[in-house]
Parts: sequence; C-alpha cells; structure tokens
Amino acid sequence: MGILKKKYLKPFKNWFVIILIGFAVWMLFFDANSWFIHNELNNDIEALEAEKEYYKREIEEDNKAIETLKTEEGLEKFAREEYYMKRDNEEIYIIEYEDSLKAKQNE
Repeated sequence: MGILKKKYLKPFKNWFVIILIGFAVWMLFFDANSWFIHNELNNDIEALEAEKEYYKREIEEDNKAIETLKTEEGLEKFAREEYYMKRDNEEIYIIEYEDSLKAKQNE
C-alpha cells in the first residue's frame, strides 16, 4: 500500500507540477477571465446575435410595409382594413363570429 501511494504522489512533489495545477485551478475558477465567465459571455453573444437577426428581419418587413403604404392602393387598403374607412357611396358591414367576441371580452 505504501508503494502505491509513493508512486501516485511522486509527481505532486515536483514544484512545477504544483504550480501548473494551481495556475490551472486559478484560471478555471477564480480569475476574472475564467472559463466559466468566458462561457457565460459566449452564450450572451449568441443570444444577442439571434436577437440582432430577429430585428433585421423585422426591419425588412417594416420597410416592405412602408413601400406598400407609399402607393395610393396600398394606403387605401391599409386604411380600409385597419381603420374601417370607406368611400362616401359605400357601406361597410363588419361580421364578427362568436369565438372572436369571446376573445375580445376576455381581454
């Protein structure tokens, strides 16, 4: 039993090995640039990149909507659908179904 202990503990008697292990533990756990902090920051970067792509797609969709609103037909379609506007000689009938009425009452 004593021979096995000496065999496995022999590398830990070397100062360079002790310093190397101490340095590795320090860099992994305690340093301001530790592995855990780097991992957390990398996850934050990935989340921000995904959010950036989402907002780029939203901007593209909004730009398309703006382009359609610049035309007379697009503006008229938007006014009719969103604000229920009509021409003087027209009448508009809004049909609501039961399930849409229940959803509005719950809001």
